[in-house]
Amino acid sequence: MSSASLVSDQEQTQGDRKTLVVLVDDDRNLCDLVERFLERAGHRVIIFHEGESFLAALGAMMPDAICLDLSMPGIGGLETLELIKERQSQLPVIILTADHTVDSVVGAMQRGAYDYIVKPIDRTKLITTVGNAVEHYRMSMRLRQLEREVEGDGYKNIVGESPPMKELFRQMDRVAASDITILVHGESGSGKELVAQAIYESSGRKSGPFVALNCAAIPETLQESEIFGHEKGAFTGAVTRHIGKFEQADGGCLFMDEVAELSLTLQAKLLRAIQEKRFHRVGGSTQVRSDFRLIAATHRNLLEEVKRGRFREDLYFRIAVFELEVPPLRARGDDVLRLAERFLEQYKAKGQPRPRLAHEVINLLKGYGWPGNVRELENIMQRCLLIAKGNIIEPDDLPPRLSNASVSGDTPSPELDARSTSSTASAAVGTHQSSAPSAPSASSHLDTLDLKQLERRAIEQALVEANGNLSQVVRILGIGRTTLYRKLKAHKLRE
Repeated sequence: MSSASLVSDQEQTQGDRKTLVVLVDDDRNLCDLVERFLERAGHRVIIFHEGESFLAALGAMMPDAICLDLSMPGIGGLETLELIKERQSQLPVIILTADHTVDSVVGAMQRGAYDYIVKPIDRTKLITTVGNAVEHYRMSMRLRQLEREVEGDGYKNIVGESPPMKELFRQMDRVAASDITILVHGESGSGKELVAQAIYESSGRKSGPFVALNCAAIPETLQESEIFGHEKGAFTGAVTRHIGKFEQADGGCLFMDEVAELSLTLQAKLLRAIQEKRFHRVGGSTQVRSDFRLIAATHRNLLEEVKRGRFREDLYFRIAVFELEVPPLRARGDDVLRLAERFLEQYKAKGQPRPRLAHEVINLLKGYGWPGNVRELENIMQRCLLIAKGNIIEPDDLPPRLSNASVSGDTPSPELDARSTSSTASAAVGTHQSSAPSAPSASSHLDTLDLKQLERRAIEQALVEANGNLSQVVRILGIGRTTLYRKLKAHKLRE
């Protein structure tokens, strides 16, 4: 298989896929021979005939092993090896060489090569060496998983020991060391940004910036400027040059949350910029280059959005090279208790012991459906710390919706996006967020608030902050304009 006929992005995401071996060699006859040997042994093979094209495509692939010619025109084998190791240090590289001198082989091994094979290629030696390299790579990935499981805390800042989270960690292991573009799916509040940041911190780009962008929070008229930047005088109010998120992420990682909220016009411009890593600032004529890794996220079903004409199909395939699914909190079993204890420890008063969860509270937390996911749990734990009378969190310290859902067997519908759930809960507990109102003076008043009252309070507070500007209210609450209109009518806040 030539480099021009790369395996489809979707096929590479399958857990039961064949082993992928990349062959980089300028000898086309040798490539044909090696390809036949490896394919008959059950591997898939992608061929490149020079180091430049291979390195340009490496970020979009997830190979299990690389066979690399030591002597090539342009970027040589040793330089290519060094660049591979900078990007994916654990990826096994097998050197193919016609040079029998010790110095060349030793130099390659010192630079991190897994093994070497002397030309002409012996079939048995090739298959054995590639097989061992693949097994070594998989074992190293498995070792990382076991080390995390022993530590019991997954990736940094991500709590999870349930089977769905362990599977997520395994998928993250698979892509963390590469530059492959990732699309993270998950309900609002489930922790998509934490997943993106954990991948960034486990990659070779961790010394660069991590730039996060919430696409849903940007008005359509400002989306292009916020992403690409603008030049002074590009439009009314552009009094200085503005560096956009693409440019800010140079050398690091760009996380685009709620990417489905981008306008179709901008999606077309985004496609080319992501592919070429080149773009123009608004009002500018100079081409800007930026080397960044893209991780996008959405709570929507993008394929459904494509079918409905709200998201470009070509952009979907560009950003969904590898897809991760963050499980909702209700599917994570006892992780809800581990998270609750983590939040109680995090937000308790300095020098005070962490409150314990009463047995009834444990049952309520485990039985609730968590429409706002981890973000909702975090806010509820903050609430409990605020109103609990002792060192034990009792059922009366929880919002009524938890006990009501348990009695009825129903789960509140997340009518508002979880970002507004966060604003709602913040309004109830009086967190230190600038948009939250002051905490109520009596805890008994909190106990009488149901979800609709909390929702109304959050909307009223946002209306006050925005001086009635509905576009600003949409940004504060993080919900769609249609949803806001529906809520305003339901709460009789607008005719």
